[in-house]
Order: sequence, then C-alpha cells, then structure tokens
Amino acid sequence: MQIIHVDEHLLIVNKPAGLSILPDGWDKNAAYLVKLLEAQYGKIWVVHRIDKVTSGIIVFALTAESHRSLNIQFEKHQVEKIYHAILTGAPKWDEKITKFPLRVNVGHKHRTMVDDKSGVRSETRFRILKRYQASALTEAMPMTGRTHQIRVHAYALGHPLLGDVLYSAPETGIIPRPALHAYSLKFTHPNTNEAMNFEARYPEDFQSALDMLGKK
Repeated sequence: MQIIHVDEHLLIVNKPAGLSILPDGWDKNAAYLVKLLEAQYGKIWVVHRIDKVTSGIIVFALTAESHRSLNIQFEKHQVEKIYHAILTGAPKWDEKITKFPLRVNVGHKHRTMVDDKSGVRSETRFRILKRYQASALTEAMPMTGRTHQIRVHAYALGHPLLGDVLYSAPETGIIPRPALHAYSLKFTHPNTNEAMNFEARYPEDFQSALDMLGKK
C-alpha cells in the first residue's frame, strides 16, 4: 500500500489488489484497508470504493466536513476517474462510448449484467492507449458508478478484461486477476478549493503483464 498524499482533510492511497476497503463478508478476520489506515491516521470516512480485485487510487476523508464536500463532488459527477485496463482481443475502434444499462448482483456469483429492460443507466468511455498482438491497454472513464461497470461494459463490447474469468475472459498465466487499475483522480480540495490531480503507479502484476505482452 502506497500513501500518495495526506493532509489534515484527506488521504489518498494506491490500494493493492486483493485488499478489501471494508470488512469482507466471507472472512471476518481478513485485513481490510480502512482498519489498516485507521490504525495510523485515526477516524477516516469512506468516500468511494473500488473492487477488492482492483488496484489503484482511492481518496478518503479525514474530517466529516471534507467527507460531505467530496460526497457532493462524486454525486454531481464533478470528479474525473480514469482507469487503465488490459482488454483481450484487438478492438477495431480507437475510442468507444458504451451506454449498456446494467443490473447488479445477479445470480449466485453476484455478477452484473446488461439488462435493457430492468437495468439502470450506465456509461463508460474507452480509449485505446497501446495495442499488442491480441490485447490492448485501454483508458476507461466511468461516467456512472455501477458495480463492475468497466468489466461488464468491456465484456459487452466483446473484449473482456485480461484475467477476468468471471466475465468470460479465457484463463491466462499473464495476470492472476482482472487487469484493471484505478489510475487517476481529479477533484477539488474540500478545504482549499484547489484543483487536485493524482495518479497511482501500476502495481507489479499489472506492469509485468504489459511487459509480457510487449515481448510477444
């Protein structure tokens, strides 16, 4: 875990994959990010979340006032969130906007699925950053915040994330999890009103996957 920034009002962390933000319902004894951070920084407030299997940037509030301010920014879509993902296959497009409506928590695997009738509005903007022989490093910008949104929209486009077997990606030895990294956040500081822009470096498994793909 890397601390990217901390001041009196907020804390920004580069979360490793495999660590939950809140207690794991399946393993109540497992470590989780909030508990680890509160041991060092005291009371913190959760503003947003990323999946346990996803690595990358996340912001926490250190005061109730900062929590309210950041919540408003997220609710009004004033925060720019950018993810980097490795897609399987070779997309024929360079940029793509997806608006498949999504329904969450479906079936015993608790998957999210495209549902044109009962799903809720969802939008993700994709942009190819680099192409490999049979995959692509892609920027993904979620304009809404549905569970597994990027993963399902990529799958619906016919290019599931590398390693994302839950959404039909083939088994691979390149990366042991869905290849998704929360890369950057842009928002307004809740106390100073300063424009903030932070990036989270790739974890070892994500960078190693890119290196392997580059050698093929």
